[in-house]
Amino acid sequence: MLPRILGWAVVLVSLVVGAILAWPQAFGLQNQWIAAHVVALRGAAAAVAVVGVVLFGALAIGRRTRRFGIAMAVVLALFAGANVAVLTARGFGSTDASAGASDDAASDGASEVTVLAWNTLGEVPDAQTIADLALDEGADVIALPETTDPLGEEVAIAMRDGGRPMWVHTLAFDDIAKARSTTLLISPDLGDHDVTSGEWPGPPDNTNTLPTVVADPVDGEGPRIVAVHAVAPIRWELRNWRSDLDFIAELCAGDDVILAGDFNATLDHFAGRGVDGGDLGRCRDAALAGGAAGLGTWPTDVPPFFGSPIDHVLATPNWEVAGFRVVGELDAAGSDHRPIVTTLVRVG
Repeated sequence: MLPRILGWAVVLVSLVVGAILAWPQAFGLQNQWIAAHVVALRGAAAAVAVVGVVLFGALAIGRRTRRFGIAMAVVLALFAGANVAVLTARGFGSTDASAGASDDAASDGASEVTVLAWNTLGEVPDAQTIADLALDEGADVIALPETTDPLGEEVAIAMRDGGRPMWVHTLAFDDIAKARSTTLLISPDLGDHDVTSGEWPGPPDNTNTLPTVVADPVDGEGPRIVAVHAVAPIRWELRNWRSDLDFIAELCAGDDVILAGDFNATLDHFAGRGVDGGDLGRCRDAALAGGAAGLGTWPTDVPPFFGSPIDHVLATPNWEVAGFRVVGELDAAGSDHRPIVTTLVRVG
């Protein structure tokens, strides 16, 4: 009798834990240790759960363990199904350059901005590789976390030689590690911008551990453009990580903002930080709008389904998504992040 009671207790606890880990924002736990990591890797979590279904299915063959095995297999199947359902709803398909824009936006002749974001893992891809991608995509904005000013200048020179000059803005907290630098390149067609984020880490001037470049238009016309790099939610950085996301959300409180870069967070972690219908601050996620928010951008050594979609482009409602894709053909370039490319159409 006691083993049966203990067995059903394990099943009940597993069901509760599975529900929490499948949708932690319902319990306010999306930014807490363990839950934050599991929800960041929904595809991998689903795969592990499927393995558990097989193992408990085998356990169900025995007469004495049949009910327990079946019950646990059902719990794990529900957990796997929930994660796959969330990823499916967010989308696995990249869009082309015309998929996201409304007919009204196109007919109005609204301006377009193409944004490229790529965490370079301390400058592993060389300047020409980055520039070639940017030129192929027609990038107007390039956000490069973990990229120093010298490499940013090399990219800009290559872009100029390719007929697409760029202004370079780099912010470095120190010269000890390249990860402590972030570079933002902006086309002169978008006007002059000044870096307004602080050189010292920590809100209200910047993210805590890794630099975020905030570039505001000099004449007040045009978008605020931000190259984001939030710290990863490792256990000793959790407080800084949550603070970084709060700071980034505050950056998107205006009417005309474009954010791009490595947020080290998924849509699940953004929960509770959106206002006025936004996903983070007033900004909306381009991957979600483009039907590709289920594709992992990190790490590159696993298929996108099993990875984590932590690289983002977000924009305020005056921009619509006309195209979004995760670039998978450069997985061998050396970075552990996949580049993302978004085309935004101004509608307001």
